[in-house]
Amino acid sequence: MGRWLKERKALGKGKYGCRIFSAVLAFLGTLCLPQMLNLKGNTLAVSNSWFCVPVWGVCWFLLERAAKMLMRTERGAKRRLLTAAGIIAFGFSVCIAFGVCLDREENVAFLNGAMWLAVAVWSVIFTYFTGAAWLYLEGRQEEGRQPEADAGVRAAAGALRVREAIVLAAFFLLCWLPVFLAVYPGFFVYDAQDELVQAQTRNFTTHHPLAHVALLGGIVLAGNKLAGSYNAGIAAYTLFQMLLMAGIFAYAVSYLKRRGVRARLLALTVLYFAFFPVVVMFTLCSAKDGIFTGALLLLVISIAEMGREKERFFAGWKKPLLFGCSALVMMSFRHNGMYAFAVMIPVLVIYMKGCRKKTAVLAGGALAAYFAVTAGLVGILSASDSENQEMLTVPIQQLARTWNYEKQDLSEEELRALYEILPEEILPYYTAKVSDGVKIWFDNEAFAANPAKYGKLWLEIGLRHPFTYLNAWLMTSYGFWYPDTVIDVYRGNGVFTFTYEDSSFFGYEVELPGMRESKLPWLNEWYRRLSLEVTQQKIPVVSMLFSPGFLFWIFVFTGGYAFYRKRYDLELPLLLIGLVWLTVILGPTYLPRYVVILWFALPGVVAVLAGRR
Repeated sequence: MGRWLKERKALGKGKYGCRIFSAVLAFLGTLCLPQMLNLKGNTLAVSNSWFCVPVWGVCWFLLERAAKMLMRTERGAKRRLLTAAGIIAFGFSVCIAFGVCLDREENVAFLNGAMWLAVAVWSVIFTYFTGAAWLYLEGRQEEGRQPEADAGVRAAAGALRVREAIVLAAFFLLCWLPVFLAVYPGFFVYDAQDELVQAQTRNFTTHHPLAHVALLGGIVLAGNKLAGSYNAGIAAYTLFQMLLMAGIFAYAVSYLKRRGVRARLLALTVLYFAFFPVVVMFTLCSAKDGIFTGALLLLVISIAEMGREKERFFAGWKKPLLFGCSALVMMSFRHNGMYAFAVMIPVLVIYMKGCRKKTAVLAGGALAAYFAVTAGLVGILSASDSENQEMLTVPIQQLARTWNYEKQDLSEEELRALYEILPEEILPYYTAKVSDGVKIWFDNEAFAANPAKYGKLWLEIGLRHPFTYLNAWLMTSYGFWYPDTVIDVYRGNGVFTFTYEDSSFFGYEVELPGMRESKLPWLNEWYRRLSLEVTQQKIPVVSMLFSPGFLFWIFVFTGGYAFYRKRYDLELPLLLIGLVWLTVILGPTYLPRYVVILWFALPGVVAVLAGRR
């Protein structure tokens, strides 16, 4: 009896202490909230507002519930849970705080104590929230393993038959057809004219992937020759890509079905691929991003199967062939795909214990095929390879920002060297969110003549102005990791048919020599508003489905959950997506087109969180 009373007393003290701790932490979180919200410097919007009271109350309630869940967890599991959740929570808090500063002032004050206090407080809060969410998902999935709960799953298991897959692909095409008619001949945008001119003049460069230049140019020119209209050629390419993507999405749905995903989630996935605007936009877009991301999705599925099946993956020829072909196409349609895949190879080889040699031969063969195909296209098309600005976009932007913000600290010798590769008259046109306005004038010949000289220049200036360099890079990448970003990087830029204003979410237009001939003007206008206005960002919650930064953290959350559950086979496909993401944050700006995989692979992540692999 005495022991029971002591245990009850200790439990009561634990509950009381948990309640006090949660209340204090919730208050600190509310106090630091102005550092985590873009209030344009008006901290009274929180501190002197009734809104802070329910925020504190809700945060207190959730923290107390989360703390109680964590208290009931075994010590070993709790340590692993809090470690993984803490790392993710700290990264998320840093990104939120940095993103607020960049959105507000285009600059992070790295020595701002209030900002770092907010990061510390919210790191603890998000650690509790993340850990509790994982425990909740774990509990739901354990319940879902009961026979009665799995009955519907077993009924849905098994891949789609060929006839069913064809019908599903036809359904996708039918759903996309109205949009195709509305934006006829398709979204011919994002370097489309430049690629077509290369094919017309047969003056090729390696600036754009030659595989896409040849495919796009060949189909458009053939359509123009046969029908006497560039619009017909653009429409032919759009229809070709629609057909290809319909097959890829049908295969993705078939894979989810084979993995035992419930019928309701499968139905939602089908509707998502058929109607979600971002999916439809890039399915009907002539840019290389569509086919690249489709091939990347197939490769992600192949890697997921490889990690799950190991030796059985190599039992037949179909799965290795899909792996090799999707890897080859993915690398051939965007240069950064090769870097991501090259880093992925040793990870796969190490993980695939028991069949490492087969894995190395397969992955290495795909990489070798890419180099052979690329070299072959360069030789056949006599393409020139003299541009460095795409690889040097971050250093170019860093030098331009330093010149604009810290010019007085640069010596005459440094300025002379800088003007040799970046003309003085274009440096004032530096814009923080996109490097295109400066990098296009980069002197490749001068750089190629003495790269060590300019590398030394960049390093010496950077050692004196590290924060300026860091802010220059953050400003061109923060849309990929800050959920509240408005995609407006091209604001004020005039293109063929319009001038960008408050949104640059999607290019939308038809570049010359094409011309928009809408058959359904009302639907065309709806897609124009989604592309060029902040329409979808005015709707709470829904706006996050259009946010690259928010989707990125959904994938990180899923990766952390897989680590906590020791599901390392699920980490492999997520790692490949993460490697591709790492390559794009070193790019010229942040646009959805560079991370379309976050939308294409989203149903798979939802399936993982729902407990189906």
